[in-house]
Amino acid sequence: MRRNAPFWGDKRYYSLDYYLKETFGEKVYRLSLNGGMTCPNRDGSLNTGGCIFCSGGGSGDFAASPLLPIPEQIRQAKERVAPKSGCKKFIAYFQAFTNTYAPVAYLRRIFTEAIAAPEIAALSVATRCDCLPPEVLALLSELNQTKPVWVELGLQTANDDIRKTLHSGFSFAQYEDAVFKLRERGIKIVTHLIIGLPHETRSDTTASVLRTLSLPCDGVKLQLLHILKGTKLGALYEQTPFPVYSLEEYCDYVAELIGLLPPELVIHRLTGDGPRNLLIAPLWSTDKKRVLNTIQRNLREKNIFQGCARPLQQ
Repeated sequence: MRRNAPFWGDKRYYSLDYYLKETFGEKVYRLSLNGGMTCPNRDGSLNTGGCIFCSGGGSGDFAASPLLPIPEQIRQAKERVAPKSGCKKFIAYFQAFTNTYAPVAYLRRIFTEAIAAPEIAALSVATRCDCLPPEVLALLSELNQTKPVWVELGLQTANDDIRKTLHSGFSFAQYEDAVFKLRERGIKIVTHLIIGLPHETRSDTTASVLRTLSLPCDGVKLQLLHILKGTKLGALYEQTPFPVYSLEEYCDYVAELIGLLPPELVIHRLTGDGPRNLLIAPLWSTDKKRVLNTIQRNLREKNIFQGCARPLQQ
């Protein structure tokens, strides 16, 4: 039995854009900021090489310079997006590396500076599930009383065997523990999952997505695997190429996943941006508009909408 499709504007899924307009009454744009932090998987606490897919920017290849004060980063970021966004409200997004991996006094200062500006509607913090000690959780909970706080957790896959090949250095059990601690404090959780990991089959990925989203999660980023120069993954691929999704395969599969996602889950991303000068594969991913249009076409042609393939609750 199929559900009736909810109304999400001109899309068939609960997009971040729709959620932001619904929540804040207008379009909101994300500003990528850089707190100048590193990662326990790079500084020797756990490892020195980082995850095999990390380019050295820690997913912050498009973030501002960490040498600039936070208010100046915000000012410059607003200037950059002004010609294409026209937005009056913004999300302060700490993106590069692990943004809770610093003394709590430092985190308090930069996060407070970020949300002080009246045009900042929310704070979004990208981090690892094993970098949320009690004092950081307390700080995030406190800030959440002033403006909404989102914590973005880079899980990538729920399969611990696959994650070991990524050299991520944490387990699904640690992710699960972080989710419940954040949920207890009323902090919204956005989980990052990668599609197309080496050795992870399509059925493996589906199982990973369903296992992850059986936990209380508010949003998800589905990220196409980018193979980048200067990464361990890039070296592995150039030495022994492994299969990657074609445009058609990826868009078909993402449409299928959308049908399985809870209808109340906000979809923050369906693909991703990789630096063009570093991208080895898949090269078709540079045309993001084409990817999104193809996914949308697949949803229409197959009459898929978010949650339509989930079993009805009794």
